[in-house]
Amino acid sequence: MDRSPAHRLLWTGFTGLDAVQVQPGFQPGGIVLFARNLDPHPVAGPARCHALIGALQERWGPLAVAVDQEGGAVSRLREWVGLTPGLRAVFEAGGPEGCRRWGGLWGRGLRMLGFNVDFAPVADLYDPAPDSALGGRCASPDPQETIAAAGAFLEGLEAEGVRGCLKHFPGLGGTRLDSHVGLPETSDPARLEANLAPFRALAHADRLVMVAHLKVPQSQGLPASLSARCVAGNPWGVKARWIPDDLQMGGADGWSWEDKVRHCLLAGHEALLVCQTPEASLACAEAAARMPEALWAPAAARFRSLRRLLHCHAGPFQPALWKAWLEEVREETDV
Repeated sequence: MDRSPAHRLLWTGFTGLDAVQVQPGFQPGGIVLFARNLDPHPVAGPARCHALIGALQERWGPLAVAVDQEGGAVSRLREWVGLTPGLRAVFEAGGPEGCRRWGGLWGRGLRMLGFNVDFAPVADLYDPAPDSALGGRCASPDPQETIAAAGAFLEGLEAEGVRGCLKHFPGLGGTRLDSHVGLPETSDPARLEANLAPFRALAHADRLVMVAHLKVPQSQGLPASLSARCVAGNPWGVKARWIPDDLQMGGADGWSWEDKVRHCLLAGHEALLVCQTPEASLACAEAAARMPEALWAPAAARFRSLRRLLHCHAGPFQPALWKAWLEEVREETDV
């Protein structure tokens, strides 16, 4: 496959636990690690992760290196850290200060491994219904409490040199259908207004915000993630560094790769997130390379500017510091 600067728009998942196994067929601008990329061995695993990230930074850097580390149900580090509380449990037990402590804890651990972005926190409103799409990943049904919890988590995380990412704009609160499976919808204006409140309060022009595969009246039949009316051109005054949720999810299934890439670039995203299979990542990269340069170049410039701001050199792995950090996590879990 010919190298194209447009390939750097890809923020991609991959298979493999060691750098030699990572051969996506293009040069991405970002990578996302999942449990499938992490050796579960409690001693060898973290060091192996650090080596993997370091080697890929050397090959392709500067790279945005992300993971979904929220705690609770979404914890990619679970094999190493055990069960930890999600945002709602943290907020209920310790309020904003507890959220700040956990954000800081995750930030320190992720930085030691070489990560520079955490796709967290969830800024959606909590819904107590048993079939809620997000459950305890959300802090509270109250917008102001959600602002306090998510904002404190971000402060703790970013104080450790790891960028956070608010998700899932404009808010999945109140939805039942999981957007991994299909396209949920929010049509009630009052619900949409409430869902927007945390993003209005916490987003700004230099903050990463992930846009949901969610149908709203403003998206005109598209998922919000693919709609210019819900991303950079949104009517709610929210500014951000925009990325779509994983473009391989069920909520974005009804569009070809060509259409998804075109819609994303027209909408104002600065990267293309594809997480699940190498075939999908390659298809997305090829579609991006077919776009006119005038369409992909502004996004590529914005993503490049972000990568230059990230911490891309973790230094040597320090097992003693990692062990001490694990003890902190376990102590905080037991509080």
